Amino acid sequence: MSDAPVVGVLALQGDVREHLVALAAAGAMAREVRRPGELAEVDGLVIPGGESTTISKLAVLFGLMEPLRARVRDGMPVYGTCAGMIMLADKILDPRSGQETVGGIDMIVRRNAFGRQNESFEAAVDVAGVAGDPVEGVFIRAPWVESVGARAEVLAEHGGHIVAVRQGNALATSFHPELTGDHRVHALFVDMTRANRTAESL
Repeated sequence: MSDAPVVGVLALQGDVREHLVALAAAGAMAREVRRPGELAEVDGLVIPGGESTTISKLAVLFGLMEPLRARVRDGMPVYGTCAGMIMLADKILDPRSGQETVGGIDMIVRRNAFGRQNESFEAAVDVAGVAGDPVEGVFIRAPWVESVGARAEVLAEHGGHIVAVRQGNALATSFHPELTGDHRVHALFVDMTRANRTAESL
């Protein structure tokens, strides 16, 4: 369909394929992004789960970090899951050596806050802006948000901890909705991207 926004998935490391499938199901034209030229061609971008330190270092290596920061500053819609949430944080509580973030959300994030790989779990999460039943959240070595600034809106909590945040065109979740077959969070992001593209064309 002609109004389908082009949404990229940062394809440096992590669960890229699952996001491509979810975005396509949610009505986007989904494509992988590895180079600055590819980033320039998308209306919005997903930063997937994986290892945030590795994604950070690869983004620098591929010449993507500064273009990413610039486009997020300019209002490009961006959605980060798990490691992607860490990448969108303005501050990490316990960064690894050399770890950088794209920033874009006024929040402080704690890495691996919900525990190690073998402590992964699923939980129903009520997400503001997502109609219907709670979203099934898959938490894998997931971060949580320690605190948010005045401009950031908390969309969901679990166990007393913030697990979904939005600030303008930036969206982040601690959990992985791309692993469940429920594409409502991706649909929310696709709608954000479509609305931003429409606004820019006026």
